[in-house]
Amino acid sequence: MFDSLSDRLGGVFDKLRGRGALSEQDVRDAMREVRIALLEADVALPVVRRFIDAVTEKAIGADVLKSVTPGQQVIKIVSDELVEMLGGEETEGLTLEAKPPVVIMMVGLQGSGKTTTTAKLGKLLKEKYGKKSVMASLDVNRPAAQEQLAVLGTQVDVATLPIIEGQQPVDIARRAMESAKLQAADVLLLDTAGRLHVDEALMAEMKAVAGVSAPTEVLLVVDSLTGQDAVNVAKSFTEEVPLTGVVLTRMDGDARGGAALSMRHVTGKPIKFAGTGEKLDAIEAFHPRRVADRILGMGDVVSLVERAAETIKEEEAEAMAKRMAKGLFDLNDLRTQLKQMQNMGGLGMLAGMLPGMKKAKAAMAASNMDDKVLVHMDAIIGSMTEKERARPDLMNAKRKKRVAAGSGTSVQEVNKVLKMHQEMGRAMKQIKKMGGLKGLGALFGQGGMNAAMPGLGGPGGMGGGGLPPGLPGLPGKK
Repeated sequence: MFDSLSDRLGGVFDKLRGRGALSEQDVRDAMREVRIALLEADVALPVVRRFIDAVTEKAIGADVLKSVTPGQQVIKIVSDELVEMLGGEETEGLTLEAKPPVVIMMVGLQGSGKTTTTAKLGKLLKEKYGKKSVMASLDVNRPAAQEQLAVLGTQVDVATLPIIEGQQPVDIARRAMESAKLQAADVLLLDTAGRLHVDEALMAEMKAVAGVSAPTEVLLVVDSLTGQDAVNVAKSFTEEVPLTGVVLTRMDGDARGGAALSMRHVTGKPIKFAGTGEKLDAIEAFHPRRVADRILGMGDVVSLVERAAETIKEEEAEAMAKRMAKGLFDLNDLRTQLKQMQNMGGLGMLAGMLPGMKKAKAAMAASNMDDKVLVHMDAIIGSMTEKERARPDLMNAKRKKRVAAGSGTSVQEVNKVLKMHQEMGRAMKQIKKMGGLKGLGALFGQGGMNAAMPGLGGPGGMGGGGLPPGLPGLPGKK
């Protein structure tokens, strides 16, 4: 989402870091570049002005300019102001403490992703909060809108209100309230109708539904790909409806990101969730500090760890840990690792969340690498026999040709997978020599992974800033 902005800011900050001393003019010149970068990222002008004024005022103070590391101090100020722009240090979740059923009303324009977001929230409430939900579609205008929510409800295993043809939104809302009470539901999610633009009929309908259901949460769903127009939409809704929060969809897209940075200032309401993909579990709480760190190229390790905890099966992790402790690592283990990477969002997602991996992500893009690489590698391992997976040393030229033909790849790609396995196998043996998993903590505390295992991150591995350690020589797109 913020790639171009992140790259521009990274260039500005590299200049600041490279100077031993900073003058007031240096800071002002840097802030001028930051201002242009924010405007090009589609951030609303009033938000940019406020941000630049606040940073400049703090950065030209004597304490900063005369400090030992003025460049780092300025970057810290920018980081803190960015967090403030996005909503502050606190993450604001849903209010679920009201008398059940707690009503959450989804509003927004047509095509913003309300229906899918409703289903995502229903799934999230069930799996993360242990809440029983009922979903109801009040959209009688868009063809098959109610049927769409019913299908999504089946997919996420969350109850939906039965459809009665010809019933109007206010009546549907009343029936949904009664149904949720009868089912002893904790939460009622109301998916309201949208329009192609903000109009009086849309607002009147939403106010009537709100009057009947008395929602605890009114969430505005905004498509972040619409850029500056998303800000105008948010402003219109804020003036008409008592919003409690914002949900930004398509945060995994390649838009400039200005909508996300402007939304808090424009609406005065917190961004509560971000949709990060098409899958029904691709929604996450919006953490201003973590998003700011991603924009500034500092990564987001906390979210990465949380995602790992959600996607990696405990029993598989324990089995892998035992094998690692013994220094064992065959192609079945490699295949498990590749599947876990896919479940966590793929190569691009992982690189974007690791600190200092901007160059790695750029190298991946330059070499035409995408997540099909993981699929190809899985196909290669899947085309081997059980014996070959357990004993990769059996892979002679004849076997490699057979595997390449069976997986629809080339012998060269088969060789790359085998090389990758060899290097990761060596890493496992290194871990065993260093005291197994107990020694791993000390490993990271004493110079990092590359210092202890030079075979992983060197020219044969990362290729001078290519991929994360442990993933050398991944084949590019065919």
